[in-house]
Amino acid sequence: MEMNIKRIKNLFGELVKGINYIEIDETTLDSLISNLQTPAFGYEKKLIIVKNTGLFKREVKKRGVGFADLRDKINDYLKQNSEIIKQDNILIFIEESADKGKMLSTLEEIGAIVCNFEYQKLPNVLARLKAICKAYKVNIDDTTLKYFVECIGTNMQELINEIRKQIEYAGENGTITKESIDLLTIKKMESVIFDLTDSLGKKDIGQAQLVLRNLLYAKEPIQKILITLYNHFKKLYLTKLAIKQGISVEQTLNLKPNQTFLIGKYKTQAGYFTLAELKQILEAFINLDTNYKTGLIDINIGLDTILCRYCS
Repeated sequence: MEMNIKRIKNLFGELVKGINYIEIDETTLDSLISNLQTPAFGYEKKLIIVKNTGLFKREVKKRGVGFADLRDKINDYLKQNSEIIKQDNILIFIEESADKGKMLSTLEEIGAIVCNFEYQKLPNVLARLKAICKAYKVNIDDTTLKYFVECIGTNMQELINEIRKQIEYAGENGTITKESIDLLTIKKMESVIFDLTDSLGKKDIGQAQLVLRNLLYAKEPIQKILITLYNHFKKLYLTKLAIKQGISVEQTLNLKPNQTFLIGKYKTQAGYFTLAELKQILEAFINLDTNYKTGLIDINIGLDTILCRYCS
């Protein structure tokens, strides 16, 4: 999606912000109609990009007072003035998700092009990264490449930025290794939580506490660590439950296409614990959250206690 937006900008030509190039978000949405009505002085057309405003979501309660009325006003203006808008502007809406509703129907009705960018599945992501490495004459095997994705996450732009860092380090005809990935990349917290859970499952208290300390040294808030741990163990509990009931783990966890490669890891880590143990761990996290907020326990001590208890 970002590449296509970049291509549109390049094809458009010279961009002068505030004159023939306007960026609009949820805080400036009320200026959309006036920008559509204002000519691009000295230029043939104006490029207007409206990003992540929530215009295409059914739920409007969280958007504040007057949002529904503003959306209706914009919808009516687009419907009644589509030809004038096309004549003087190139209007682009970018949303992370869109519900089928009035706004989307209006765009289709006035002949707008609607593009749906799906998350890529792991084989496509790996092929893309491998092609980039090949273009720079740098080697990486499939196992190392998969490990790289597990560490960085599934955001394509972040993956490309990080693989370029690895390419620079390896150099032409060099090889990207697991060691260089550990050396140069800052792992996503989700990846680190997998490491911590592995240590818990293997009853390695020293390594579990080392992983926790490293997160704290990296300035990750302890409250965020607690929440992430709770969410991770909730997924392990749901995975264990899905396996027991013979239903799809992918559907139970509501994984996106580019996250399905994690199913194997969730199944492996769920196998370290019984269903009862996972339930106890979740309850321990909930109790810690309540007790530290009411001043009954220090959150650091509480988290250490949980790790020690379930590594023993």
